[in-house]
Formats: sequence, C-alpha cells, structure tokens
Amino acid sequence: MCLPWGWGIVCIYGMLAAARSPSCVILGRMTVFVRWAGCSGGTHLAVGTNNGKVEIWHALRCQKIRTTEGHGLRVGALAWSSSLLSSGSRDKTILQHDIRAQEDVVSKLTGHKSEVCGLKWSYDSRELASGGNDNRLFVWNQYSMQPVLKFCEHTAAVKAIAWSPHMHGLLASGGGTADRCIRFLNTTTNSHLSCMDTGSQVCNLVWSKNVNELVSTHGYSQNQIIVWRYPTMSKLATLTGHTYRVLYLAISPDGQTIVTGAGDETLRFWNVFPSPKFQNTDSEIGASSLGRTQIR
Repeated sequence: MCLPWGWGIVCIYGMLAAARSPSCVILGRMTVFVRWAGCSGGTHLAVGTNNGKVEIWHALRCQKIRTTEGHGLRVGALAWSSSLLSSGSRDKTILQHDIRAQEDVVSKLTGHKSEVCGLKWSYDSRELASGGNDNRLFVWNQYSMQPVLKFCEHTAAVKAIAWSPHMHGLLASGGGTADRCIRFLNTTTNSHLSCMDTGSQVCNLVWSKNVNELVSTHGYSQNQIIVWRYPTMSKLATLTGHTYRVLYLAISPDGQTIVTGAGDETLRFWNVFPSPKFQNTDSEIGASSLGRTQIR
C-alpha cells in the first residue's frame, strides 16, 4: 500500500500486521496521487505531483526511473494499462505515457471542462473511464482522441470509478458531496442501469474480483466504508473508525483485504472479501469480524 502524505513524501507499507513502519519512503516534489503498475509485477509506481510532472519509481529499490512532463498543473489521477500510463490533471487534459517510448507523451485527450480527478482502465484494456470536476463521466476507447461515450447524470465531481471484473462493460461511478450517488452504467449499450443514493460524498470505489461485491469509501458527513452486494445493492457491512473523509482505497492482490487512508492520518486494514474459491452465499459480514490495524 502506498500513501502520499504530502510535501513530497510517499510511504510504502507491507501487509503484515507488524509492518507499522514503511518499507520504503520516497522523497520528492509535493505528491498528489500514486498508482501501482500492473504490468511490472508490483514493483513500479507512478507518482503524480503538484507541479504537473509524473514520476516513475522502482519501489523495491526506492529509485526513480523516469520523470515525464506535459501537464501544466497538478496531476491528481493516474491509471495503468500494461505499459501505458494515463494521467489526469487540473489543466483539464489526459496524457498518455508509454514507458517504453522515448517521448514523454504519446497522445493527449481533451474534453473535460474542469480538472480530471478520476481515471480507470477496464480489465481488458479497451476502455478508459475518466471523471471530472465538471460532473462528467467520459469513456474513451484505446484509439480515440475524443470520448466515445458521455454520461452527465452526476451533479458533483466524479472521482470514484470502478469497472466490474465480472461483467464486460459494467462501470460504477460515484459523485461528490452534492451528488452522493453510485451509478451503474453499461458502456456496451450506452445505458444508465441504476442509481444508489449513499447519503454522503463518494470518494472511492473498488470491485471485488472474488465475489460480485464492491466497496465504497465516503467523506462528509459519515466518513465510512460500505461493502455492497451487486446488483441488489444491499449493505453487507458498514465500517467506521476514520474521523475524516476516506480519501484513499486499495485492495490486496489476492482480493481479500482492503486498506483505507483518511485525513485523520491513519491507515486501516480490513479483511473484507473471501478467498477466490469462496462461493457467494447469504452469510453475513459484520464489522466486528473484520480485522483492523491502525498505523499512526
């Protein structure tokens, strides 16, 4: 798990309960956003900075491999697709960086009218979803320079985006404080499927690859974490403990554990999802049964 603590510090933590100290600390410019590369075996990390640059780090060596330029303002969203890294910025653009190429930028996507605050590639790497402070959710294909789909139902910034690993073209998105909704969209048919009002700002979404469930993290006013069963959207658990909005969410490679980070300067590890061999039943998940470890 990586967490940008601000002022140029990125801390990398292991999953062991005893790992209360970071295994690697990266120092640099003011850090805004971090994202692991799926193609590198979990060793490469992209770091978005406040000055518009994107840094690529080898996490095991704590060594910076490359710095790419192109954005004029802070980089607040990153998404990997094999060797292709997409970055979204306050300058309203999305830049595509191929870490195998010599040039910093291989293409530039425009369409948002405000800061790009959410990015996520689909599991088959064919579609890129982007969310903005303009309350818009766009879908781009791997070749397009303009969005192929536009969804305008949200009434606040769209930072939380998650593709389903269980159904091709199923996309979940979450809106900010004035919206509070999780919306489900079918990008294959260009249709809006359903909407769930969560009652508070939606900061992050992640889908379980083991079972057809997803997790949302929230800000004002509840600062909670909710486990949902799809498609009924019944609540399986409501996890509390953070005292400020839950800005960060990551899931372990085995798909069983999530880690959350908040403005209260704590990391919390939660055992939420079953193993891949688990068959989804109606057994309950209670917050009291979820392991929690507080760091700091």
